[in-house]
Amino acid sequence: MFKNKTFYNQHIKKAIIAFGTIFNNINIERKDSDGVVNQSLRVPLAYSTKQKFLSRIRAVPDEQFRDVQLILPRMGFEITSLTYDPSRKISPIQKNRAVGAGDDTNTVRQSFVSTPYNMQLSLYVFAKNQEDALQIVEQIFPYFNPDFNVTVNELPELGIKRDIKITLDSVDYEDQYEGDFSQRQSIIWTLNFNMRINFFGYVGSATVIKESIARLYTDINLDALKQVKVSGAVGSDGTINKELTPADDYDYITNILESFEGEDVG
Repeated sequence: MFKNKTFYNQHIKKAIIAFGTIFNNINIERKDSDGVVNQSLRVPLAYSTKQKFLSRIRAVPDEQFRDVQLILPRMGFEITSLTYDPSRKISPIQKNRAVGAGDDTNTVRQSFVSTPYNMQLSLYVFAKNQEDALQIVEQIFPYFNPDFNVTVNELPELGIKRDIKITLDSVDYEDQYEGDFSQRQSIIWTLNFNMRINFFGYVGSATVIKESIARLYTDINLDALKQVKVSGAVGSDGTINKELTPADDYDYITNILESFEGEDVG
């Protein structure tokens, strides 16, 4: 399928890592009535569905096997949907090109422009008391006004790095009690984000143009001056050296002026 070109640019994987990195260093403090910090906690973050966390929170410990309930607070996030973004669409026949990769100057790599998509993600904040949950969300809200940018190395083969915009679209809040008051309280904040990502296709090799001819006419009847310029990599003897690499210098080496004699152009 698609000319048997197998490729994997890890765009979704990179987006997930970039998104998780933003929230993986949130801490909370628990203080006594005098304002003295009794406990400082780093809030764990994991990629997981909301239902999985809820089932762990509501699980009853089994004394026989010494199971324990999920320790709160903690956070989780997941992808909820992917949608095409026509507002960022550009001509699909354009290409990105780069000379080699790293120190390799002997090849030219190319790929068609990226396909824009919006990836929706939900970040869940789980806590057993309101104070812990509020500390967490108030360390997030100020940075999304409503956008936050993170730089992603989208396509290392072509040296393409971009600032990916992450937008906080909405916030939902739940304060749940199930059963009687002896049951565990579940406070859940759901933050819904939109992340603008790009998908690149196969990165292949391109030929290097070392010689070109341009014809310029000053009259629509093609009976005026014709100028031909041949360009290429100049060798030590003043001729085009077709063995040079793409990183070498190129210049015009021949200028030819001649009149057009009325060639039949059909």
